[in-house]
Amino acid sequence: MLSGELYDPLDAELAAARARARDLCQALNASREDQQDERRRVLRELFGRGGDSVWMQPPFFCDYGANIELGERVFFNFNCVVLDVCRVRIGSFSLFGPAVQIYTPMHPMNAALRRKQEYGKPVEIGADVWVGGGAIILPGVTIGSRAVIGAGSVVTRDVPENVFAAGNPCRVIREIERPT
Repeated sequence: MLSGELYDPLDAELAAARARARDLCQALNASREDQQDERRRVLRELFGRGGDSVWMQPPFFCDYGANIELGERVFFNFNCVVLDVCRVRIGSFSLFGPAVQIYTPMHPMNAALRRKQEYGKPVEIGADVWVGGGAIILPGVTIGSRAVIGAGSVVTRDVPENVFAAGNPCRVIREIERPT
């Protein structure tokens, strides 16, 4: 699955890993603001890396969690979704507005094959990226460091570093002249 090969999503081991992640997300999403220690415990257990410093506004949803690798102090606002059948790597200090969705799963075009198997493509997001609310990042996309993705964008292809990109499909609007 992680290598992008076809796999059976109903495999017992994968189903158990998804159930684990959903239980952890449910615990996170049911937590109250004054339960920061409990949230931190859940986030450490959920993510493959970065649970120690991620800043999370529940609710949050993911497939496996273990395939999500976060740099320092990544921020997810309310209602974010990360479907991580492949690796999702996010650099330090990146920010995600409300309802951002990151997808790695893909489904075969052949209907008979699609009934039994799927595959995925990893997503890479650099450091200091800001993704506006409601944006959707599709499988296989790389977003360069210090890029800004406009709210509501559908990112269908790679975005270079130090640019503002927006739209459906998302395209580079302009360079960011003084990246900081």
